[in-house]
Amino acid sequence: MKVLLLNGSPREHGCTFTALTEAANTLNAENIQTEIVWIGNKPVQGCTACLACRKGEKKECPYDDGVKSFVEKSKKADGFIFGSPVYYAGANGTLHAFMDRLFFANSAIFKGKPAACVVSARRSGTTATVDNLNKYFMICQMPIVSSNYWNAVHGSTPEDVRKDLEGLQTMQTLGRNMAWMLKVIDKAKIPFPEGEKKIYTNFIRE
Repeated sequence: MKVLLLNGSPREHGCTFTALTEAANTLNAENIQTEIVWIGNKPVQGCTACLACRKGEKKECPYDDGVKSFVEKSKKADGFIFGSPVYYAGANGTLHAFMDRLFFANSAIFKGKPAACVVSARRSGTTATVDNLNKYFMICQMPIVSSNYWNAVHGSTPEDVRKDLEGLQTMQTLGRNMAWMLKVIDKAKIPFPEGEKKIYTNFIRE
């Protein structure tokens, strides 16, 4: 079994990476393979609602800035952890653009696979960011893995984060809980429920 961890920070080895690494190390100790993928520090195209991912033969997003390669990795992954720094009490813009396109164009490959997010902040805005990121998982029917507190670490540098003992314990607990859920799903061998055709309703009435 394998968990993909996406580092959504523009800093490859910053605070977000430190938090993800703590969760990854715990997963490894539970015999779960991990891979941390860095989003990079170059611009990521936001969704333009072109609907190319719903049309034509390929049915894929036309932009190639890291999302496509992550999609290919996701097809073989069993679980996911998405990490973000906190910018203005929310996830950073690059990660938002990445996840908008990732889930809109490829929701079927994520259905039923456990997911979690982790966030890093100097001080506050963490819970608002967790709420925001969890909504991606909810709409894609992904079981959300919890820890023993909100999945956040605090500090301005990786060294600060390593001093946040409660935050590190939260990451470790998240890793163990993710491993437990993956093992339970694997042992049960129960297929994910078949869904009905999606009903779309707007609230405009003539």
